[in-house]
Amino acid sequence: MITLNNKIGVIVDSFRMPVREGLLKAKEVGADGVQLYAVSGEMDPDNLSESARSELKTYIASLGLEISALCGDLGGHGFQDANDNLIRIEKSKRILDLAVELGTNVVTTHIGIIPEDESHPAYEAMQRACSELGSYARSKDAFFAVETGPETALSLKLFLDSLGTNGVSVNFDPANMVMVTGDDPVAGVKLLKDYIVHTHVKDGIRLKAVDPRIVYGLIGFESPEREETEKLLRAGEAFRELPLGDGKVDFDAYFRALQDIGYEGYLTIEREAGDKPEVDIAKAVRFIRSFR
Repeated sequence: MITLNNKIGVIVDSFRMPVREGLLKAKEVGADGVQLYAVSGEMDPDNLSESARSELKTYIASLGLEISALCGDLGGHGFQDANDNLIRIEKSKRILDLAVELGTNVVTTHIGIIPEDESHPAYEAMQRACSELGSYARSKDAFFAVETGPETALSLKLFLDSLGTNGVSVNFDPANMVMVTGDDPVAGVKLLKDYIVHTHVKDGIRLKAVDPRIVYGLIGFESPEREETEKLLRAGEAFRELPLGDGKVDFDAYFRALQDIGYEGYLTIEREAGDKPEVDIAKAVRFIRSFR
């Protein structure tokens, strides 16, 4: 049995309630820190004045919590469409600014599925966007962290290696790999060890192998399987997120792999499904603590 010393985080939005209430819940379940979505609503950088930012930072600290990261996932096709990227890049920069002001240096996001074919127009669009955001993050002593899941760990590593900047890094989510690509999270941790700056702790099960390009939406990709796959996705018959410990992520091996690479950052709980998120999150905190 391994012994974990990592701090435990919770994505506040997983509680599905207003931010302040979610922060209190995070404190109640025993988290050390929180991750906050900062894309729309009250956490949108455009909606937070300088004084509001300062007050929020002070309030979070008063609860004895830290901010492990902000989430800057803009949805859609990520950064696959060069025509949309100017606006998306500027939005992401403002989220990075907000993160630093609130006391964290990590912004996590999905950038869209990386095409296997490097000649695909989306590949260059994503390269250019991530290179610019990586450079900007580096200038702020921060990290723009790409979440695992849409592609294999090897494909992601090759893409990150091509950028040649340490401002773009990885938010490692083992469940995304188990549920969608069927990739091995333990091997993925070892492969991406130089890039991992934040992690999600989530569990799930793969029920049927489906094309990740349909699941995550590769721009311009069409397939005769699309209609059937989308039907499976709507019915929850392709994969299913489950409470921590109930799925197919081998957490003993996963946590050991993180320990082996010297990862000392947050283990941040994410719960996107289920009708009792508070119960599931409290269970997840206890589950992680069982490794201490």
